[in-house]
Amino acid sequence: MADSSILVATDPVHQFSVFVENRVGRLHELTAVLKSNEVHVMAITMLDSTDSTIVRLVVDDPSKARELMVNNDFPYTECAILAVEIGDESELKGVLSALLEAEINIHYVYSFIKRPEGRSALAISCEDADTASQALGHRGFKILTQRDISR
Repeated sequence: MADSSILVATDPVHQFSVFVENRVGRLHELTAVLKSNEVHVMAITMLDSTDSTIVRLVVDDPSKARELMVNNDFPYTECAILAVEIGDESELKGVLSALLEAEINIHYVYSFIKRPEGRSALAISCEDADTASQALGHRGFKILTQRDISR
């Protein structure tokens, strides 16, 4: 599992936080641009406010996604996120228990829509991804890299 932690540091899963106007059709426009350029949304969640929405997403081709967002006026930020593979929803408790034992504060969690191998996964934003990765690895969970979710 130590090798998995090293890979996370060198090939982390990228999350984009895209700022879109809170108007009908804007999310459709974003996903249509990605789809028409063969960038697949692997995980997605939204945070709505009065004026705008933040769409957090993980894609299989971050380089192409960056270019598309810039060229299509979708302002965004990008960060590394912890992605952990789970067999099914019952393993959620194990993931949360491992993070609790390591005293890791979780900011938010959302699930992947799909992965190339068809297994489930969680995207986790937490305060100390390296320690979280080690804690999960010690419990036998696979920490995913960007390479793992790319097609």
